Amino acid sequence: MSPLAHILALPIRGYRLIFSPWVGFNCRYQPTCSQYALEALEKHGALKGGWMAAKRIGRCNPWGQCGYDPVPDTSDSTKR
Repeated sequence: MSPLAHILALPIRGYRLIFSPWVGFNCRYQPTCSQYALEALEKHGALKGGWMAAKRIGRCNPWGQCGYDPVPDTSDSTKR
């Protein structure tokens, strides 16, 4: 993981540690949005992974879809 991706992961890890147990585990997707963000940062780096995480959080709303939505592999992401 790049240093910038590591820095971007800190608030996500803080959310998972402090706020997530209080708010509840109500994510519409599997894996959860925070887990998706951490995986995207790890697999794709700070810029692309951060963009993928932001798009995923934007999709996580009452009018959005739900279900299994894994982070695409690096080879899959070039096809899109």
